[in-house]
Amino acid sequence: MDELTRSVYPEAMMVGLLADTHVNDRGTRRLPQQVLELFRRFEVGVILHAGDLNSLTVLDELEQVAPTLAVRGNSDLPETRRALPAMREIEICGMTVLLVHGDAGPSANRTAEGLAGRAGCIVYGHSHMPRLELVKGSILFNPGSPTDKRWWPDYSVGLMGVSEAGFTPELIVFRKAEDLDRITP
Repeated sequence: MDELTRSVYPEAMMVGLLADTHVNDRGTRRLPQQVLELFRRFEVGVILHAGDLNSLTVLDELEQVAPTLAVRGNSDLPETRRALPAMREIEICGMTVLLVHGDAGPSANRTAEGLAGRAGCIVYGHSHMPRLELVKGSILFNPGSPTDKRWWPDYSVGLMGVSEAGFTPELIVFRKAEDLDRITP
């Protein structure tokens, strides 16, 4: 995981987080519009996608809401893998976030734990299982998946306020996309 792309956002903002959407252009799975509407309601300044988009069309949808940064995952199509880095470092209001997929080790959690201490927040995916935990001074945040829950009973995404004071992470868990309509700032 030595390839690293860096982005800087000087202002405090709300960040939308998701991973493992697994949307293929010819498949039936789609990103729920309610996820996009949730990010709009919370006026996210940037969206971070922790890999396994599968198709780059997911980025096109997310870009309609806010600038979107993504990393490649192990299930991404070849053109998606070529277009995206393995890891991104994002500085927001002086706070650092590392964005990875999490498939570089024996488990996504162990990959994230191996990065703990390198940034204030590690955002990762791969397992489809949400996690929000403080390890070695880093927030480890796996937002789960809004489209493919697999081994977890619910779908999920994340929101995270970032300011000079630090991170304010929130995991949003839902059974059906319509549940997101009730969540307000």
